[in-house]
Amino acid sequence: MTDVLRRGRASLAFGFFAQGVAFALLVTRIPAIQDRYGVSDALLPVFLAAVPILAGVGSVVSERLVRRVRPSRLLRWSQPVVLLALLGVGAGDRVAVLAVTLAVFGLAVGALDASMNMLGVSLQRAYGRSIMLGFHAAYSLGGILGASLAWAGAHGDLALWVSYLPVVVLLLPAALVGSRWYVDGERGGAEGEGTGGGGVGGGVGFKVLLPLCLVMTFAYIGDSTVSNWSAKYLQGVLGSSEQLATVPYNVYMVTTLVGRAVGDFGVRRLGAVAVVRGGAVVAAGGFAVVASAPGAWVGMLGFTLLGLGLCVLVPQTFAAAGRLAAEEDGRPGASDVAVARLNVFNYVGFLIGSPLVGALGDAWSYRGAMLVPMVLVLVTVVYARSFGARPDRYGGGHERPRTADVGRGSNGL
Repeated sequence: MTDVLRRGRASLAFGFFAQGVAFALLVTRIPAIQDRYGVSDALLPVFLAAVPILAGVGSVVSERLVRRVRPSRLLRWSQPVVLLALLGVGAGDRVAVLAVTLAVFGLAVGALDASMNMLGVSLQRAYGRSIMLGFHAAYSLGGILGASLAWAGAHGDLALWVSYLPVVVLLLPAALVGSRWYVDGERGGAEGEGTGGGGVGGGVGFKVLLPLCLVMTFAYIGDSTVSNWSAKYLQGVLGSSEQLATVPYNVYMVTTLVGRAVGDFGVRRLGAVAVVRGGAVVAAGGFAVVASAPGAWVGMLGFTLLGLGLCVLVPQTFAAAGRLAAEEDGRPGASDVAVARLNVFNYVGFLIGSPLVGALGDAWSYRGAMLVPMVLVLVTVVYARSFGARPDRYGGGHERPRTADVGRGSNGL
């Protein structure tokens, strides 16, 4: 089973990487997409909001689907749909085509995000140590590559489909081949083995998950603030040049990658509670630096701190949800249902963050607006205890599930 777990871990990491590439290629070419389809500035926010809303719908549907099918199968077929929808966005020429392809992209992304994190949580339980941050590091690496490819396409004035086609041609078959080694944890080992999704637990109630849902929302409010407002803030408030204004988000992405790459070691050594508290404090400090920065370079220091702080919150929130579900409802699949429910708040935070900062910036000031996500992220410190396991459960350095239990339908999760 050790080889099975290793292959499962590697194939899932590639799935995270491929999703990072695809999502970055879409969001970083929004101006080009707008020009290609002739979408007005008034209509563009509708299209942009539709993607996370439909992704939330896809995550809710996933919660129902994993009661009947393995998460690995859901992931295996949702990832190609995401890649093909991305190509459809680049190849179309009518607004109706854009609407349909973005709708498909959003629904598939919701299923993909939910199922990827289900498998990640399940594998972490099987390993008996923190590995969840490593999967999200692969996503960050894919995002950096996707953004770089998008820059190259824009710099070379390439048509969207020309930029997207080579990526889809390479990633789609690789993802399908890699999906052969996905591991479903307690529900049947490798993707092609074991039983179906029968007997899946109903999961824990919303009230139990509420602290983690709030943390997820606050983390994505912070993340969307950086992705949508860092360039405008640096140029409009801190007086940087247009070229320098593009740097903060790249710095944020790199520090997110670095923080996630080493984050699992921190969790193993210090525990999830300490890492989450530390991440929240560092992120809040980053927002404070950004809000009070006298110039562009100090502002970039703040965005650097934000990357190091925010990067640990989302992966640990998924891991905590899976662990909490295992403690509250030991039936097979309870963790999957909890992860799907939690994943919806990924998109809630994304939808709230950018409009919130924009509205506060226009009505008050952009410096003041940066203090709001600072306070929200700092609230995570209060909820950090939710990331610890009960003394008699795995996760607190005590009893661990045996690797050999994975795939037996036992209490391996």
